[in-house]
Amino acid sequence: MTETPSYLTTTAEAYDAVAVLYAELARDALDRQPLDRAALAAFADYVRTGEAGPLVAEVGCGPGQTTAHLRDLGLDAFGIDLSPAMIKLAREAQPDLRFEVGSMDALDLADGALGGILSWYSVIHIPPQDLLPYFAEFHRALAPGGHLLLGFFESEGGPLVSFDHKVTLAYRWPIDDLAELARAAGFVEVGRMLREPQEDERFRRGCLLMQRQ
Repeated sequence: MTETPSYLTTTAEAYDAVAVLYAELARDALDRQPLDRAALAAFADYVRTGEAGPLVAEVGCGPGQTTAHLRDLGLDAFGIDLSPAMIKLAREAQPDLRFEVGSMDALDLADGALGGILSWYSVIHIPPQDLLPYFAEFHRALAPGGHLLLGFFESEGGPLVSFDHKVTLAYRWPIDDLAELARAAGFVEVGRMLREPQEDERFRRGCLLMQRQ
């Protein structure tokens, strides 16, 4: 049996500990972020009009508010998260949606099952040297032509760097480096977005829209 990496255990336990507070803070976050909503809407449009199908997994879904947003955009969305406490809150808040405890490096899905994957600030906690297998797993689970949307903290022209995320250790990526890593796993870039931090945010935010070839 493969041993679970320590960073996954640490991440799950850290999010379990703050799940209720995190859910309260995240509940209406998208209402204040028009550029983030635009990126999610573009992702939804690509998935809906593509040939890979409408089934979308949000990996690292937390309390499920973004999964619900994808549903409202017309996608057949469900959520996966490491944290049992987060999944419990997601099921309570969105009883009409499916939420499962699981790790995004070992999705319980057949090859090519998905039309889209949303990773909304979830790869930020993966050590950089371990991230490529996650992208390979996303590639496996997506149908040909399926889309992947990554949301992440951007390094603002500097190198890849770790930082003291409020929940647990995380990383800020140069957008070109993250795009290159996804290309190494078999994705091509469709588009990208950078936005400056809002008043209550510390760092620039990035989005990458990729497609499985």
